[in-house]
Amino acid sequence: MIVVTGATGGLGGATVDHLLKRIPADQIGVSVRDAAKAQHFADRGVRVRQGSYEDPAALRDSFAGAEQVLLVSGNDPAADMVSLHRNAIEAAAAAGARRVLYTSQQGAVPGNPYPPSDIHIATEAILGDCGAAWTALRNGAYGPLDQVLGPWQRTGVIAQPEDGPVPYTDRADIAEATAVILAGDRSFDGPVTLTAPTAVTLDDFTKIASDLTGRTIKRILLDDEQWIADQITIGMPEQMARLMLTWYQAARAGYFAEADPLLAELLGREPRTAADRLAAHIAA
Repeated sequence: MIVVTGATGGLGGATVDHLLKRIPADQIGVSVRDAAKAQHFADRGVRVRQGSYEDPAALRDSFAGAEQVLLVSGNDPAADMVSLHRNAIEAAAAAGARRVLYTSQQGAVPGNPYPPSDIHIATEAILGDCGAAWTALRNGAYGPLDQVLGPWQRTGVIAQPEDGPVPYTDRADIAEATAVILAGDRSFDGPVTLTAPTAVTLDDFTKIASDLTGRTIKRILLDDEQWIADQITIGMPEQMARLMLTWYQAARAGYFAEADPLLAELLGREPRTAADRLAAHIAA
């Protein structure tokens, strides 16, 4: 039995879809906040149980019988995510899981100025003390590209703060590789990094966007505080803007620079590149 949390979300749901292609449905369980939203999995033979990181007793029930548990990390900025992740890890261990897997983040190392890194570092430390085997999937950045590039299609410019190389990664590739790890015979102990094959900068994106559209897209380097002011002007809360800025600061400091070949190895093919993702974004 493999139990996946967050299965009504993008990454967790896609991982379950890929698991269903590899192992029988009765060997898959999901732990979700709202079981009704996972009915499509129940209809395919997946065990669906209610569980949330705030309710350790429900988690233990939803993890019962699991040999492996995949914990999809939470991202609520108002919550104590380390404590909630601890609840989930302890529940998985108490349920007898042989291995706990956790969706961490590339660059989850001390000194990274991007605050979610601290959550992942602390959670990985809890995993190390949980008594079960564990794997931390340090996934490359797979969020929507427009969060990083801004409204360049409308303005013709990528006007963002100074950045650095990042192997922007396709979430679908991460989900497929996660299913390969869960369903496979090979053990991955401790942290492993899953990224696209090449790290690119916003300067690179400017050239890629120009080539794809036939337009001359320009890169404008904004001062950090000017960028913050611009984001507030268009309606982003200042706290969120400052959090986003730390991501650019981490990138420029090189915390996300290293691309890793493991994702391609797991997929048996080259993962989608930044250019592939941008082309799909333009087509959409």
